[in-house]
Amino acid sequence: MYPLLFRVVLSRMDPESAHHAAMAVIRVLGLPALSWAPRAIAKPDRSLETKALGLTFPSPFGVAAGFDKDVIGAQGLWALGFGHVEVGTLTAIPQDGNPRPRLFRLIPDRAVVNRMGFNNRGADAAAARLRRLRARSHRAVIGVNIGKSRVVDVADATADYVRSASLLAPLADYLVVNVSSPNTPGLRGLQAVETLRPLLDAVRGAAGSTPLLVKIAPDLEDDEVRAIARLAVDAGLAGIIATNTTISRSGLRTDPAVVAAAGEGGLSGAPLKGRALDVLALVRSVVPSGFCVISVGGVESAADVQERLDAGATLVQGYTAFLYRGPLWARQINRGLKKLRRAAVRA
Repeated sequence: MYPLLFRVVLSRMDPESAHHAAMAVIRVLGLPALSWAPRAIAKPDRSLETKALGLTFPSPFGVAAGFDKDVIGAQGLWALGFGHVEVGTLTAIPQDGNPRPRLFRLIPDRAVVNRMGFNNRGADAAAARLRRLRARSHRAVIGVNIGKSRVVDVADATADYVRSASLLAPLADYLVVNVSSPNTPGLRGLQAVETLRPLLDAVRGAAGSTPLLVKIAPDLEDDEVRAIARLAVDAGLAGIIATNTTISRSGLRTDPAVVAAAGEGGLSGAPLKGRALDVLALVRSVVPSGFCVISVGGVESAADVQERLDAGATLVQGYTAFLYRGPLWARQINRGLKKLRRAAVRA
């Protein structure tokens, strides 16, 4: 049913408008009087429970940052079967993001280009919604992803991150420092080890006991990936998220004119799969076995998720395939994982 809806209706809509329409439905699904019904249908099997970051995740598969930027759909996403929801990216100062249009589908590649630019209502507003969410007896595991406010100079980025961390870390199950989005000028330069170390030290101090992770780009050189992974361990972080979107456009099947028309921004979806696997392997090769590595990029099926777990991922996240697979996606992944694991036991 959903493939037909996507082909006939959603694919003809502006992608950002379609996303807002979907989020309106997801918000309704998360209402206290309603969320029990979809959760009863989509709840992951107990065999999928995963221990990480001192938490119990009902499934290793969750929603990556960017889908729920303002903590408005997290409970609805939980009801649909996701094992966790990473909200944001949130900034200390509210911002509108880049001008529209800023989200583009590359349908032949099952991919998306976005240059949203951290559009969000700010850390203070998010903190209020997180407090209400944490008061619920049954709720999603919530990661909070923070980034640099656009109006803040890169030289002042540390104080900006610390402000967000101070507000949000006490309300998060885990906190993520995003230094890898291609859509905020100067942000990716913060991934340089000499710049990243003092930033992470400061945010870790502000985060207190909340597990802290850093999210990195797929476009780093292999040696840079290893260096950041070692730094994350040395700095006492709880984990790494690999990876963010890519600025590469290589190997696409979409008409080059369509790709060119989409313009600048981060590419996500199926074309990112190979590099995301490579970066996962690079990170896992230098961090301890108990160090949390969350793999994201090009994940669509249960087999994709299991492949990441087999390659050393602790948890796996997805986003772009939600646009192409629809609201039953998490349920399909969780059921597929259960079948794959049963088959592995019988083999």
